[in-house]
Amino acid sequence: MTKELKHSCAVFSTFGPRDSSRLAHLGLYSLQHRGQESTGIVSSDGKQFFSHKAMGLVSDVYTPSVLNQLPGHLATGHNRYSTTGSTRIENAQPMIVDYRKGKLAIAHNGNIVNAAGLRNELERQGSVFQTTMDTEVILHLVARSKEKTLPAMILEALSCVRGAYSLAIMTENQIFAGRDPFGFRPLTLGSVRSNPVVASESCAFDIIGGRLVREIEPGELLLIDKNGQKSFRISRSVEQARCIFELIYFSRPDSIVFGECVDTVRRNLGRTLASEAPAPCDIVIAVPDSSNSAALGFSEEASIKFELGLIRNHYVGRTFIHPKQKLRDLGVRVKYNAVRDILRGKRVAIVDDSVVRGTTSKKLIRMVRMAGAREVHFRVASPQIIDPCFYGIDTPRRSELIARNLSMKELASFIGVDSMEYLSLEGLRNSVREPDKYCYACFTGDYPVTPPKEFDKFSLETAGRRKGASVPSRK
Repeated sequence: MTKELKHSCAVFSTFGPRDSSRLAHLGLYSLQHRGQESTGIVSSDGKQFFSHKAMGLVSDVYTPSVLNQLPGHLATGHNRYSTTGSTRIENAQPMIVDYRKGKLAIAHNGNIVNAAGLRNELERQGSVFQTTMDTEVILHLVARSKEKTLPAMILEALSCVRGAYSLAIMTENQIFAGRDPFGFRPLTLGSVRSNPVVASESCAFDIIGGRLVREIEPGELLLIDKNGQKSFRISRSVEQARCIFELIYFSRPDSIVFGECVDTVRRNLGRTLASEAPAPCDIVIAVPDSSNSAALGFSEEASIKFELGLIRNHYVGRTFIHPKQKLRDLGVRVKYNAVRDILRGKRVAIVDDSVVRGTTSKKLIRMVRMAGAREVHFRVASPQIIDPCFYGIDTPRRSELIARNLSMKELASFIGVDSMEYLSLEGLRNSVREPDKYCYACFTGDYPVTPPKEFDKFSLETAGRRKGASVPSRK
């Protein structure tokens, strides 16, 4: 059983080293947490592309013989979770297309909210699509541009799309790294052996002996080639809307994301949560691994001992999901196990980073109680999720978001705890350095970019919020 949020995806590019594909392999290994559905690398020797894509994990896909078939001093790689497009090899990235000036490969993290409308118009004009991904829309827009230079063609294409994108576009001898004007998804520039590297998170630089240089700025298109680096503006500046869930859950704690140390932010969340919602408990435990830092912060602020009450099996992928209920229950037991000697007879505070449907939480609480816990108090290091995300996170419909439909008392009863509390929105904002530069739409329903027309099916659902439900106020 996975955490109930899915995220797409990981991007990695490097220019210069002879072993570029091997660096991409290591970088993608560090970014495996951002996508476990498929992976791919495209390399170039300056004259032609070499490519390998497959379903599965980085460690399984890139054997020494595969990497030997990816020569060249340029490489772009991608790990995928699907938020748009079905799960199949045709949708694995990087995508490669032929156009009038040569070949392009693209790796994309995010979600284009106006992709359906753009695709319909392109198909009406004669374009033929090979995949169901929104990423392919960008390639078609680039290929159809009447601009004379490739940078201008890419800039024109990106000016047409709305939503979240952090991407790398590669030719036989150039790499372009671009980020949407709102800066929803992270994208960072690094350096290894004086060669430029681009990755979704800075942890990808550490494994290859590189260093973080800076963020790719929101609304920036960076060109990297043999002449060095050149920066372009995609469109006018807008108010930034960085995804706060990158810091709450998605990014690795050892990464620097949006200029923040992820571990530091998560500890701040835990400390604030302990101040806002103390728990009458003997020990504090985390739902590993993404909640470890928040639980440590909670423990430190509350002066209550942190224990490893739940152990996670790291050999189970985040996609361990089965359609039948009995197998879903088995999924939780396969992924987690309770430490009975730690939990027996104790009043336990469980700290988790977020709750979506609540079904995984319910099963974990049952596991902790069966291990002998005397009381269980549940604390969540983020506010209630009440609305879907359209910018690269695969969140359910509103009717499936448990905090939207149940009061706090009903929530506690549903998952089986003695008490339950969430971090406040104010507490979340106070835990980051630049709170006005983040997107909180999943907590507030205030969307920086207008959602697609399909949003109507969410807003018209009959489930709605029950009377007395505890939901953050909306503007």
